[in-house]
Amino acid sequence: MSTISLIGTRLADPGQEFVYQGASSACEGCPYRDQCLNLSEGVRYRVNDVREGAQTLECAVHDTGVTAVEVEPVGVKANVPAKNAYAGSKASLAGPCPHTECPSHEFCEPNGAEFDEDYQITEILGDPPHDYCMLDRDLTLVEFAAQEE
Repeated sequence: MSTISLIGTRLADPGQEFVYQGASSACEGCPYRDQCLNLSEGVRYRVNDVREGAQTLECAVHDTGVTAVEVEPVGVKANVPAKNAYAGSKASLAGPCPHTECPSHEFCEPNGAEFDEDYQITEILGDPPHDYCMLDRDLTLVEFAAQEE
């Protein structure tokens, strides 16, 4: 289900994805606080639509201001242990990885998913983008279901 919210104009493009991080100390006293802070912290969202005719409002957090958009929660692509990874099952991330240069790192430590949490797998996407895991993990690339708000 989509939600109307205010986000920074730099993020306000249809298809753009972001993980909502919650309130900043700069949000204190802002008159638009209720319209900006209406998303769930730690959830990954996709911008579906930028509201036509919406004003750009001044913001202490976003240097170019904020504008009204329609967003919805989306799934997270992640690498999980291959054992028992199938659509419909639950899985968690394998654990932190120090190898930031690896082409799979963004999927081993994806934005919008936490370690030690179980997530519903909606789809098996296949092999991870790396040739081999430097931690010798047997991984499968999956898509986790969108988190409920």
